[in-house]
Amino acid sequence: MVKRTSFESDACPIARSLDALGDWWSLLIIREALFGLRRFGEFQSKLGMAKNILSARLRALVDHGILATAPASDGSAYQEYVLTPKGRGTFPILVALRQWSEEFDDHPEEIATILVDREKGRPVKKLEMRAEDGRLLSPADTMVKPRPALRRRSVG
Repeated sequence: MVKRTSFESDACPIARSLDALGDWWSLLIIREALFGLRRFGEFQSKLGMAKNILSARLRALVDHGILATAPASDGSAYQEYVLTPKGRGTFPILVALRQWSEEFDDHPEEIATILVDREKGRPVKKLEMRAEDGRLLSPADTMVKPRPALRRRSVG
């Protein structure tokens, strides 16, 4: 695997997140984990990845706290990969990527599935960015600004 520049210490939260998620294989592994896959062989079979690449990506996702290893649920000697709360927190990211593709893909008719609400069977509503007061926001309605400095308590 080619060594990439680390954004771990970058001030931008998007750049920082790319250290953990900025690889398409990692996002596809997370997608499959959200669908319920847990075993190395399941990921390898479903994604068709080379074992060494899969092993490296799983290790990185565990190192970043997105997946954790657990004893196999069937009591066998194998281990399983389970999403952590941090890993489950990627769900809106994957939904946003999916919805972007559904809207802008050159051949949307080739997309084989739709995301639906399990209880009602109805398509999931498009994600929206809203202000604290509920207003719908566009990129022109937002900006970034410096985070307020943390105040230190004085000892004394």
